[in-house]
Amino acid sequence: MPQYKILTGNYAVAYGVKLSKPQVIAAYPITPQTTIVEKLSEFIEKGELKAKMLRVESEHSAIAAVIGAALAGARTFTATSSQGLLYMHEGVWMASGARLPIVMAIVTRAIFPPWNIWTDHGDLLDQRDTGWIICMVEDNQEALDMIIQAYKIAEDERVLLPVMVGLDSFILSHTATPVEVPDEDIIDSYLPAPGENIHYPKISFENPLTYFNLVFPDNYMEFRYQIQEAMNRAKRVVMEADMKYYKLVGRRYGGLIETYRCTDANIVVVSMGALTGDVKEAVDRLRDEGYNVGALKLRFIRPFPEEELKKELLHKKLVIVIDRAISFGKGGILYTEISSALYEGRFREIPVIRGYVTGLGGRDITVDDVITMVERLITRLESGTLTHGWEWFKLRKEVVE
Repeated sequence: MPQYKILTGNYAVAYGVKLSKPQVIAAYPITPQTTIVEKLSEFIEKGELKAKMLRVESEHSAIAAVIGAALAGARTFTATSSQGLLYMHEGVWMASGARLPIVMAIVTRAIFPPWNIWTDHGDLLDQRDTGWIICMVEDNQEALDMIIQAYKIAEDERVLLPVMVGLDSFILSHTATPVEVPDEDIIDSYLPAPGENIHYPKISFENPLTYFNLVFPDNYMEFRYQIQEAMNRAKRVVMEADMKYYKLVGRRYGGLIETYRCTDANIVVVSMGALTGDVKEAVDRLRDEGYNVGALKLRFIRPFPEEELKKELLHKKLVIVIDRAISFGKGGILYTEISSALYEGRFREIPVIRGYVTGLGGRDITVDDVITMVERLITRLESGTLTHGWEWFKLRKEVVE
């Protein structure tokens, strides 16, 4: 029988890892990730998780350790945030290039300078070109469930790519909510046992191999092609993993995206992470006021759900994209990617796409804020003055002017 617990987002991640039964865990403490590996250390100490905990001296060493363990055939886990993820960056590329099914939790945190320990999505989205599958969860329940699904996706022989599971710092990581912890036997039937999940040549004394060799120009591009093809195949695997989990556990999340009251909506608000809960509540209140508004949660950044977005958004009047990250010199990252997807191959009218960059460094975004964003754009849309583009929201102009 499942257990019902009051868990922070970080503890929910730890319980998801415990149920997934990794054999090697390596991490270096960094706020706000630290309590994930502290809880895992507790599980190991109590004998509830049979795993080797490697207490390393840096995040660079943490990613190197799980790479080495994965090369030897172990199921592995690590976690980090912000500066720690940046310090890992070289190893992040090594893990995907070697096609290792590592799972890593990213508790999103603003990047310094200036120092800031609160949430935005710059650290996670900074990794979008590294060859990792990247998803972002809305709540603590999804955090637990997606850690488990991440192993299912990563270890599938059609994929064999590492996975990042992102969750918002403090909003989720240190906030406790009710979470259903699935029965261990159910998850054992969902995931193959560690050691039975290896679909790649592993290093051993009996089977010596060399990874990370020099490749000449006549071969290098084919390695990158294979990663791209694996990403394309991962879209189907994500859907399959979600559906199989639903049949066993009773929860599903829709795959690459999740929609809320979008069927008859002519305006859709796109968001990612914990903010989506506020967006859904704002949609309900706007509906009560007579606006046909829906919400779309972007669950996966890589592989990017282009076809799913086109299906849901191309026939709408207005698409509003809320970003908690910015690409300097360009704009909101999600806004840019969604605009590109909707424009691609289109020679006829598409919706007005308008982006907001807000909530950086943990600046609060409330339900009322979301309602204000939508109502402002509706007014401009009805007056005929709204065009494609993005703008800041809740920027303290008195500070910068």
